Amino acid sequence: MVISMAYIAKVTSKNMITIPIKIVRKYGIKKGMKVKFIEGKNCIIMVPIPSLEDLRGIDRRYSQLIIDAIRELEAERRREARE
Repeated sequence: MVISMAYIAKVTSKNMITIPIKIVRKYGIKKGMKVKFIEGKNCIIMVPIPSLEDLRGIDRRYSQLIIDAIRELEAERRREARE
């Protein structure tokens, strides 16, 4: 694992932390967003989980490649159905 930056946050009496603003902005963390905690051998990794709405349009730059792949799969299925 490569660590590029490190930040420190204090845990409150209710086991809450404030995520540093640079991390919030960099990863687009928003109010109500879920995060996943992954436990490693000697560490905890926090991974933001975007909503489906946040992912909308993320594949736009690959749209033609996806369309071509779907067409190829459909043609292959038609060939197999004729056999």
